[in-house]
Amino acid sequence: MEHIYKCIVVFLILFTEVTWSQANEIQTDSTFTPYELLTSYYNNNFKPFKKKSIYLGLGLSLEDRQLENTDILVETILDGDRTQFDIDLKGGYFIGDYAMVGMFFNYFQNKFTGLVIKDGESIQSNAITRGFAITPTFRSVVPLTANERLSFFTDIGLTFGGSSSVTRDVKNIDEIDKTYAENFNFRAGLSPGVIFFAMENFALEIQLDVLGYELNTSTKTTNGGDESKTTRQNIDFNIDILSLKLGLSYYF
Repeated sequence: MEHIYKCIVVFLILFTEVTWSQANEIQTDSTFTPYELLTSYYNNNFKPFKKKSIYLGLGLSLEDRQLENTDILVETILDGDRTQFDIDLKGGYFIGDYAMVGMFFNYFQNKFTGLVIKDGESIQSNAITRGFAITPTFRSVVPLTANERLSFFTDIGLTFGGSSSVTRDVKNIDEIDKTYAENFNFRAGLSPGVIFFAMENFALEIQLDVLGYELNTSTKTTNGGDESKTTRQNIDFNIDILSLKLGLSYYF
């Protein structure tokens, strides 16, 4: 019986020491600020760009503008409403450390309703354009910090896309012109950007189109008449902060 009592006493002493040790650890951890706890995640073997990692991205833009007495190309908008949205879905796979192949998909819509002046005449115009684009992409990443939380990347992509639009112009009450257009677009471009991990594997991306070659073919028909076809080629090299793209991505 005496041996049993001794074992119980030893067990209680050990249990008390372990409980006290754990309590001290919890108290020590609670002294860290939320920023310190969040930052420590990236200092513990955080490697988002290693081989076999998977990348998912999402980009959204929405614009609703009221236009008054605005000159645009060959017409003046007296009073109009332009609404457009743009959706980007991205996916990729890292074939090596800091090297990714991916496929990006884009869908957009642009709608306009308003009163315009064209060729000296007042016209009530209604137009809508819908289109999509698919971009096979290669991405290379260069970490800017030791924990890779902030990194620079460059996308090289080939974009194939198309769109269709319908425009209905009414002038002098009873004169109606209806125009249908189809567009095919090809672009080879270079787009650098910056990735910042805000919370665990979630990251914010800021990207800018810098260099590209673009081929656009447009076919237009007005009031069911003969088709007109236009082909344009363009090479651009510029930095336009108005073309900045902001998106959310996830690495796992």
